[in-house]
Amino acid sequence: MSLWQAIVNAFQAVLTFLFDFTVSVGIPSYALAIVLFTLLVKIVLFPLTYKQMVSTRKMQELQPEVKAIQEKYKNNPEKANRAIMDLYQKKGVSMFGGCLPLLIQMPIVFALFQALRSFQYSDVGASFLWIPHLMDPDPNYIIPIIVALMTYLQTKLTTGDSANSGNNAMLYFMPLFIGFISKDLAAGVGIYWISQSIFSLIQQFIINKVVGKLKGEVAKNENS
Repeated sequence: MSLWQAIVNAFQAVLTFLFDFTVSVGIPSYALAIVLFTLLVKIVLFPLTYKQMVSTRKMQELQPEVKAIQEKYKNNPEKANRAIMDLYQKKGVSMFGGCLPLLIQMPIVFALFQALRSFQYSDVGASFLWIPHLMDPDPNYIIPIIVALMTYLQTKLTTGDSANSGNNAMLYFMPLFIGFISKDLAAGVGIYWISQSIFSLIQQFIINKVVGKLKGEVAKNENS
């Protein structure tokens, strides 16, 4: 058995366990099982994404300096880009760090897609709202549209207001790309993506609040 197939089988085992849990609480739903699965994934990946989210927060705080550089070298874009790169490197910030949490999700999405396609569904709990079966694509394309919107919001939050051309391109390209590919994927994969986007937004909001509070306390102690 290949490593990839082992991952797919592990996903199926976890989904089965979570679905059995929804059955035990009286609300059998594969959609709810996928949301719970998403929460588990976010918990497992939290150590990997925490530093990246802190880096994203730093990038947002550097925007006044970035804009000052762009204004200083407005007639020399290449020099401005080099100066911005030097600033990010000096501050330990990745220019494309905001997209990393999204890219990390891609192998999980494709493994989950394969797991859902060969998943042994029970007779109940496989439908969700207007979707007849979670293993099939959304016939109304509503899920892909929501996926694209949530990806845009997540990318916007993580890249901030940077005027960097790479970030701006990714801000629009990534949501369109993910929304496009999700139209042919199982609706359950779309539910996973929407759930992880919501959890990521909440996670980033909390981290921003915590980091901001810690910095405020440090500044207060330095001034006292």
